[in-house]
Amino acid sequence: MEDKLVTLAILTYAKAQILKNVLENEGVETYIHNVNQIQPVVSSGVRLRIKESDLPRALKITESSAWLSEEVVGGKSPKVEKESNKVLIPVDFSNYSMKACEFGFNFAQNMGAEVVLLHVYFTPIYTTSLPYGDVFNYQLTDDENVKNILQKVHADLNTLSDKVKAKVASGEFPNVKYSCVLREGIPEEEILRYSKEYRPRIVIMGTRGKNQKDIDLIGSVTAEVIERSRVPVLAIPENTPFKQLAEAKRIAFITNFDQRDLIAFDSLIAALKPFHFSVSLIHLSDVKDTWNEIKLGGIKEYFQKQYPDLEIHYDVVMNDDFLNSLDNYIKTNHIDIITLTTYKRNIFSRLFNPGIARKMIFHSDTPLLVIYGRPS
Repeated sequence: MEDKLVTLAILTYAKAQILKNVLENEGVETYIHNVNQIQPVVSSGVRLRIKESDLPRALKITESSAWLSEEVVGGKSPKVEKESNKVLIPVDFSNYSMKACEFGFNFAQNMGAEVVLLHVYFTPIYTTSLPYGDVFNYQLTDDENVKNILQKVHADLNTLSDKVKAKVASGEFPNVKYSCVLREGIPEEEILRYSKEYRPRIVIMGTRGKNQKDIDLIGSVTAEVIERSRVPVLAIPENTPFKQLAEAKRIAFITNFDQRDLIAFDSLIAALKPFHFSVSLIHLSDVKDTWNEIKLGGIKEYFQKQYPDLEIHYDVVMNDDFLNSLDNYIKTNHIDIITLTTYKRNIFSRLFNPGIARKMIFHSDTPLLVIYGRPS
């Protein structure tokens, strides 16, 4: 009797290719239907079909892979209205990604949370954006290129997962529940979209930190996520000397005396509840102004009443060359983490008038915790 074909999943062409590779490596024959013949790369909603007799084995393979099971078995996830107990770590297979994983796994253990490792890959071939004359020149190799990209991404994700497993086994990382998610698109857009959909407690990202020779991809991705995320983001430079937030003893909180800073401070204390630290309230000022010190003193008193057990200091740091002034302040006062509030800004001001957070990502080796200032 003929073994009929059944549809295992309806996916984008790129994801169907990944799943096809995974299944065929395991000896399951697969077929992709509904492909746009002229422009296969931009096909969406293609059907991945297999022989009915292979269905139990194929489902077992997809269920054993965290990111495939999310796509194939779970279908579209409902929008999460309230914060989920997840720590989101975007990864790009670099050393600084592993540093972010180290922080993220330790944070998740302290919070009783689970970790999501998100990798976003970008397929640079979109034939629709090419002039008509070029479309057919690209056509013969596009399919192969996408396949190669996907095979490499899949292999890299497996290698990262193996590294994480080894670190958990050796006791270097705590044994917390984690899953891998793979998405196609522009990294910062997909990270922000995932955060919006699943509302993790925090996003933890690795950066190269100070003295990087060029502003690399992850640097600009982190900067963009930091300026637009509504979820707290912790940026961890590769050279951070400690391994987890529990080791941070002194946190600097930069304030502009905005009402939203008070709300963000409450969010900071709530986010770091299990940890013990002192806080330095800092205001960056262009001129010496006693009024700034009076305001800082008032904020300190207000917070001291709210959090009687918290040790709080305050200082004004001159803003004439604020990166150097801040660097000196951090060194002199042994600051472990800098916290600041971001506000909603339009794309023009984000790109042409970069905020403190973006500047600091490229100039500092101190971890940066950024909290979105909700309108009061």
